[in-house]
Amino acid sequence: MSPGPVRVLLVDDDDLMRAGLRAVLRSDPDVEVVGEAENGRSAVSAARTHRPDVVLMDVRMPDLDGIAATREVLAVSPAIRVLILTTFEQDDYIFGALSAGASGFLLKRTSPEELLAAIRTVAAGDSLLSPSVTRIVVERVAREPVPGAAADTRLEDLTPREREVLALIARGLTNGEIGAALVIEETTVKTHVKRILMKLGLRDRIQAVIFAYESGLTRPGSHPAA
Repeated sequence: MSPGPVRVLLVDDDDLMRAGLRAVLRSDPDVEVVGEAENGRSAVSAARTHRPDVVLMDVRMPDLDGIAATREVLAVSPAIRVLILTTFEQDDYIFGALSAGASGFLLKRTSPEELLAAIRTVAAGDSLLSPSVTRIVVERVAREPVPGAAADTRLEDLTPREREVLALIARGLTNGEIGAALVIEETTVKTHVKRILMKLGLRDRIQAVIFAYESGLTRPGSHPAA
C-alpha cells in the first residue's frame, strides 16, 4: 500500500450508488477517491491510470462485468486489492470473484463503518468476507469433489500447530479468536498464518479457507481438534 491515505477507485454502473459511496469514503480522511468508472472496461483503464490501492468493484455491469474486470485489473497490477461490493449473494458470483483474485466480498447492505473498515483491511494486505458469504464458500466447497493428492501433500509441509491454526481459520475465526482457542498470543497466530500462506503458496485467508476444505483438513460441521 502506498503511504498516506488509501487510494480507492470506485466502479459501479449506478450513478447514484457511486455518489453515495463517494460521500461515505470522503467522510474518512484516511481514504482518498482517486477515480471512478461506470463499467468493467473503463475500470481496467482507470486502474492502469490511477494505480489505486483498492478497487471497490460492482459485479453486474455492461461491457465487462466485475469478475472479468477483476481479473484484468490484477493482470495490470497484482498489487492492487479488489473489494467486491454487490447486491447479489449467489455463489457463482462469489466463487467467480474469488477465483479472479478478489480480496474481499461485501454486500451493499454493509454499513458505512463496515465498508470503511473493509477497505482498510484489504489495503493492509488482509482479506475479508461477509459472514454470510463465508457460509456460502463453505457450503459450496462441501458440495465439490475433493481434488487429488496434489493438494493433500501440501499439508505435510505444515507443523501440527499450523494445521490447528488453518482448521480454525477455515471455521471463520479471527486471529484474536484463534489465539484464545489455542491459548497463544495473537502475534503468534499472525506468524503462524503468514507461514501457512507461504508454505501452501496461497494469496490470503480466503484461499486458505478454500484449501482447508478442499484438502480434507476440515469438513463442514466438524470441529477442529483442541
